[in-house]
Amino acid sequence: MAYIRKDVSTLTADERRRFVRALLKLKRRGEYDEFVRMHIDHYVSDGEGGLRTAHMAPSFLPWHRRFLLDLENALRRVDPSVTVPYWDWTRDRTATSVPWTADLLGGNGRRSDRQVTTGPFAYATGNWTIRENVTDVEFLTRDLGRARDPIGLPTKADVERALKDPVYDVPPWDSTVTRGFRNKLEGWGTGRGSTAWRNHNRVHRWVGGAMVGGASVNDPVFWLHHAFIDLLWTRWQRRHREHRYLPARPPLPGSAQHDRVVARYQPLPPWDVTPDQLEDAGRIYRYA
Repeated sequence: MAYIRKDVSTLTADERRRFVRALLKLKRRGEYDEFVRMHIDHYVSDGEGGLRTAHMAPSFLPWHRRFLLDLENALRRVDPSVTVPYWDWTRDRTATSVPWTADLLGGNGRRSDRQVTTGPFAYATGNWTIRENVTDVEFLTRDLGRARDPIGLPTKADVERALKDPVYDVPPWDSTVTRGFRNKLEGWGTGRGSTAWRNHNRVHRWVGGAMVGGASVNDPVFWLHHAFIDLLWTRWQRRHREHRYLPARPPLPGSAQHDRVVARYQPLPPWDVTPDQLEDAGRIYRYA
C-alpha cells in the first residue's frame, strides 16, 4: 500500500518530532553525510565534460525522485511512520512561516555569518556539524530572502508557466533550453542575476547559505523542497498523460550531447534503474 507524503504545514507536533528525530539519527550514524557526498559527486554542470545526471539535464527529475526515495527509505528504517513532507513555497512564503519554526527546521541565519542558531539543526546543539562540504564551514547557514540583495520565492504563476508546457524536454537537453517542462521547472534562465533563477533554482537562492551549490543537501530543507518539485512533476504527468520523459533515445555519436545525458531506457547512475522505471512512483507513495 502506498504511503502518504504530506504538506509540511499540516504535520502534527508528533509528526514533526518524529521526522526531526529520524534525520538526526541518520546524521549521528554518518548515513546523512553519504547523501551529501552523493549529491556533490553528481552535481555536474553542462559547462563540464562527461555525463550529467542530477542537474542541467533531462534526468534532473527522475534522479532526484530516486534520491528522495533513498533518503526516505533510510528514515523509515529508523521510524516506519516517517515520510518526507513537502514545502509548498507558492503558499508558505515568509522567513517565519513553516518550515522555519523552532520545532522543525529552525530559522534564518544570524546577520554576522549566516549561522543558523535556532532549532534542532543549529550548530550549538552538537547534532548537525557539517562534514561534507565544498567549503570548510562546519555550521549550517541560511540567508532567507537574501537580506543584501532581496529576491522573492517563485509564485503560482511561475509554476503554471512550467506546468502548461506539454513537452518534457528539448535539445540540446541542457541549461540553455527555453522550451520544455524540465528546465522551466529546474529554472535555468537567460540573463544574469536573480532574473536567471526560476522555480527550483530560485528557491535554492532564496534560502541561501548551504542551499547554494552542490552541498545543498546539508540543509534538511533540501528534501522538503525537492518533494514539492517531485509533486509538481506528478501534476505535470497527470495534465499531459500522452507525453513522457525525453529523450527517448540517446543522442547520436557526433552530437555534443552524446554520452552526456541519460535517455529514457538507459541506466541512471549511480543506480541500476532507468528514467522509464521512475516515471510512476504511485505504488510507493502519493501526495496528500
